[in-house]
Amino acid sequence: MSEIANTPEPPYYAVIFTSERTDGDNQYAEMADEMDKLAAAQPGFLGVESAREGVGITVSYWDSLEAIQQWKHNERHLVAQRKGIADWYLTYKTRICKVERDYGFEKGSPPVR
Repeated sequence: MSEIANTPEPPYYAVIFTSERTDGDNQYAEMADEMDKLAAAQPGFLGVESAREGVGITVSYWDSLEAIQQWKHNERHLVAQRKGIADWYLTYKTRICKVERDYGFEKGSPPVR
């Protein structure tokens, strides 16, 4: 997961998940890969970006609050949430926000203003 998500024109929603991990993998990588694939198959999913060096940050993008709610209550995602609390995270925080504006730059393309 090293690409910048190709999101549509706003508005849309972002779920920002920030975490500090415990030591050891404890099957985290396997579950993270499964969650990436499962989330991508969910109605309303628009994309995801993730980075980890010390503090991990994953931002997933959704077309509605209802889609976010459905993902939060997905049966397999609930298993991952429980495992996260038990085995993977020292601390985490989830924030949900509405994206009303976005802009960017890509080398070789005219700047977006």
